[in-house]
Amino acid sequence: MNDFSKFLKSCSGEIKEYALSQQIEFIMTPPYASHFAGLVEAGVKSCKHHLRRVIGDVKLTYEHFSTILTQCEAILNSRPLSPLSSDPQDYTPLTPAHFLVGRPLTAPACADLVDAPAQRLSRYQQVEQMRQHFWARWSKEFISELQVRTKWTKNMDDLKVDTLVLIKEDHTPPLKWSLGRITKTFPGKDGVSRVADIRTSRGTVRRAFSKICPLPTHDD
Repeated sequence: MNDFSKFLKSCSGEIKEYALSQQIEFIMTPPYASHFAGLVEAGVKSCKHHLRRVIGDVKLTYEHFSTILTQCEAILNSRPLSPLSSDPQDYTPLTPAHFLVGRPLTAPACADLVDAPAQRLSRYQQVEQMRQHFWARWSKEFISELQVRTKWTKNMDDLKVDTLVLIKEDHTPPLKWSLGRITKTFPGKDGVSRVADIRTSRGTVRRAFSKICPLPTHDD
């Protein structure tokens, strides 16, 4: 924190000039008023909620605790925000990681340890198991909040072709979001669509609208 304060003091002039040239306006919340940042604080609360339950009473060293916090941070920063482009063949979403490192975050493949007995795992595997538990809990909650909670009873709710959507799937590995583009919708007898075909990098799948989360676009 001291290093960050020193950085701001030494580079404040350059930061102000760049912000003015790019028409960037910083809006700060008042001190001790975290409720002003509604979505941000809701995300922090959700992260803390699941992190407490994942770690529980396990005693971790500084290195292990730092590792699990960094891995949880990567999960949070991998979440899809909106389409990165309007190209129908592009399945890449814009994520917080693009603003931090300029690219999406990835993680090496690891064995599924969610249901493995913790007492039989090494310390490294225990940390990996915590990461997988956090991902399973937090990603499910994030997708549920992202979904539009409607009964699809109006034609205005139909998903448009080539819309980038997040597909709700179980047992996906950490940082692996299932994304695709709508290719076709199927209206029912009442004229309202409730099922869609989705083109993904692995092929075309068919899902009900309850399993589909359209990502916000610039028009939204």
